[in-house]
Amino acid sequence: MQLREKQKARRIYGVLEGQFEAYFDKAERQKGVTGENLLVLLERRLDNVVFRLGMASSRTEARQLVRHGHFLVNGKRVDIPSFLVKVGDVVVPAEKSKESPKFKEIIETLGQKTVPAWLELDAAVTTGRVARYPHRDEIDIPVQEQMIVELYSR
Repeated sequence: MQLREKQKARRIYGVLEGQFEAYFDKAERQKGVTGENLLVLLERRLDNVVFRLGMASSRTEARQLVRHGHFLVNGKRVDIPSFLVKVGDVVVPAEKSKESPKFKEIIETLGQKTVPAWLELDAAVTTGRVARYPHRDEIDIPVQEQMIVELYSR
C-alpha cells in the first residue's frame, strides 16, 4: 500500500525514483509535516505550475514545453522542468513561442480552466504568478502522503 502511494505520486508528477527521494529528503529537513512539505515541493515544480496555470493540457506536455525553453521565470528562460518556483515568481511564455500555432491555441483557451488559489493568472497578457505556496487541501491529487512518509521511515 505504501509503495503504491509513492508510485502513484511519482507517476502523477513524472518524477524518477532518485528525484523523488531527493524531494523527500528536502521535505523532511523543512519545518512542518513531512508529507505535506513533499507535496508542496512537487507542486512548486515549474512543469506542474505551467500545467496548473492552464498553459499545457497535461504535466507531460508542460514538461516538454519547459524543456524546449518556451517559458520565462522572472524574465529569464528556464528549461529545467524541476525548477522550483518561489512566491512572487512570474511565469510567462517566451515572446517567440507565443507566435507558434500551439501557443496560439493555448492562449485562446487560457482562463477556461480553474487555476488554484495559490496561483494568479492574467489570461489577457498570458502571465502567471505564484501568490503563495499551496496548502494541502488545495492539492487535489489522490495520494495519501502519510503512507509515503511511513515507507521512507523504515
